[in-house]
Amino acid sequence: MTDRGPIETATADLVVWLAGAAGDAVAVGPPGPDADTAGLALWPLELRPARQTRGTGGPEPYRFTVRYLLAAGGPDALAALDRVLLAATAANGHPLVLEAGDPALWAAFGTPPRPALLLDVAVQVTQPSRPAAPVLRPLRLRQLDMLTFDGRVVGPADQPLAEMRVEVVGQPYATRTDPAGRFRMVGVPHDPEHPGRIRLRLTGRGQVLTAEVDPTEPDIVIVCAPPAR
Repeated sequence: MTDRGPIETATADLVVWLAGAAGDAVAVGPPGPDADTAGLALWPLELRPARQTRGTGGPEPYRFTVRYLLAAGGPDALAALDRVLLAATAANGHPLVLEAGDPALWAAFGTPPRPALLLDVAVQVTQPSRPAAPVLRPLRLRQLDMLTFDGRVVGPADQPLAEMRVEVVGQPYATRTDPAGRFRMVGVPHDPEHPGRIRLRLTGRGQVLTAEVDPTEPDIVIVCAPPAR
């Protein structure tokens, strides 16, 4: 046995609500050609898109509205239709739409026009969420060292280069060189268990270049050569 889909579920829930409001069972099906048929008939007419939302906690449900036609089968069903109308206009009722009868609609059903209500039911399709990957190892917390290191940026003949932007590649740490070409990077995370070189990006003087430096060196010097012509 398969699970019911969203439209089938919405229809079944609406039938239960209508039966309680009308005080009688409601048939699911298009209005028949016999106008003297007793009772109410419920039929989904169309699907209408609803405003979609976008969150950050995972896949959002897809939302739409199903518009139903609830038609009186004959004079004896008018009292039941009245009770549904009162229930739908209550504070906790379903959204109700009153429109003039569409002759083309009734012609498509092959039946003369009759009193009817349009009911809108909000429906959503829940997107399946991907299960989280299993944890294969115990959680291990490791504290990273926060490094501070100094360096100089120079050009040919050891000429200091001022106002050069120096940033750590892949991290939001950046500074600029002073008139002597010196810079200081403060608070750069560094894993003591995996020490290594840090990659810097330098921008200025019409150049963008990268350099790998050892943050433990006492005097880091980066030479920016002019671009080849």
